[in-house]
Amino acid sequence: MRVKDALGRFGEDTAVRYLLQGGMEILDRNWRCAAGEIDIVARDGLCLVFCEVKTRSSDRYGTPAQAVVAGKAARIRRVAAQWLHDHEHELAALRFDVVEVYRRRDSPIRVEHLRGAF
Repeated sequence: MRVKDALGRFGEDTAVRYLLQGGMEILDRNWRCAAGEIDIVARDGLCLVFCEVKTRSSDRYGTPAQAVVAGKAARIRRVAAQWLHDHEHELAALRFDVVEVYRRRDSPIRVEHLRGAF
């Protein structure tokens, strides 16, 4: 496994644990269709949440959330629409979050959950 892939997998596993500890229910992970992939689909009360996980070891190229540019957000929305088409859910709201995971050698792991990020 490439280092980048291992870091991404670590970040997603960390994000899932964080969301579960926060009381969210994980409905799907790494769901794929022709339009792309959703890292995490979760339920937060009556809200359906599509989470993009970004993991970084430094801020050299900006924060993890800054990597979710307009084109990436639009692609996630298209994939979310397909997920909704393929799954039946009667929830009151829909939200798009970014979970930032920082894994630095010289400090503890840090998770930032940006609700309604885009």
